[in-house]
Amino acid sequence: MLNQNLKLNPEIFDENVEKAPTRDGFGKGILELGKEDKNVVCLSADLSESTRNEEFAKKFPDRYFECGVAEQNMAAIAAGLAVSGKIPFISSYSVFSPGKNWETIRTTIIYNNANVKIAGHHAGIVTGQDGVTHQATEDIASVRAWPNVNIICPCDSIEAKKATIYSGQNQGPFYLRFSREKTPIITTNETKFDFNKIQIFWESQNPKVAIFATGHMVYQALVAADELKKENIEVLVANITTLKPIDEQTIVKLAKKCGKVVTCEDHQTEGGLGGIIAEILAREFPSPMEFIGLKNTFAESGTANELMNKYGLDKNSIKTAVKKLIQK
Repeated sequence: MLNQNLKLNPEIFDENVEKAPTRDGFGKGILELGKEDKNVVCLSADLSESTRNEEFAKKFPDRYFECGVAEQNMAAIAAGLAVSGKIPFISSYSVFSPGKNWETIRTTIIYNNANVKIAGHHAGIVTGQDGVTHQATEDIASVRAWPNVNIICPCDSIEAKKATIYSGQNQGPFYLRFSREKTPIITTNETKFDFNKIQIFWESQNPKVAIFATGHMVYQALVAADELKKENIEVLVANITTLKPIDEQTIVKLAKKCGKVVTCEDHQTEGGLGGIIAEILAREFPSPMEFIGLKNTFAESGTANELMNKYGLDKNSIKTAVKKLIQK
């Protein structure tokens, strides 16, 4: 059942559950930060509306910088602003930032430990009809090798707002991963945001499989858990918001408790959440695993639901993975 201590959305399993894109939470978060701290500035690569910078730009025009389609320049400018005492947020689609400007971010921001927040939008295949050129499904793998970077992938728009505010109030480079599609609201304003701490969203008395999920895939995992319960199959679902630094201790603890693991992500399984957890468990507690995510393939154009179903990122694929592990 849902973890009551976390004060999650009690209507999560309702057919008409409220939905919002996580990028909306980012827009609300930077606006609140801007009101609190005059050093917060925003830079955009000609995508202020899509990346939800437009309200910040209207409210604080002297702290908003439109860089045009020049992602490398945007990153370098942000690095300079950061070492000058500002708190810059740079925004674009994830395929372009940190995709196109990967080396510039590495050299000017990460290497210098500059206090820049990288907001990567339209991540994953739920970008849908924009097609593979705009579907960032390799971004986690490409940035997590950077030393000292923090990576956050919020499960819903409310958590996205909290994550954005947290990043702005804490020193160091952050990569924030947001999606375009409206997805169910899982948490509430009362749900605690706990950086680098895994939260168990679904608890069972005697779970046989631990499901680790990140981003909007947490919802798919919760629905799968609810349906598995009706088949007398007990699991637990853990929300992994912080991918780096990751809560290794809890991952190992839950793997030992359940014995078997499923990972769920809207990303390539190589180098993403699945790869991260496999690396940890290979070292600390080798466990049978199944991986939900893209497997060495690009996606294609289509609606979010069509793509989720075709590439096995839906609740039914998670249920199948759990049953496969139990039968081993």
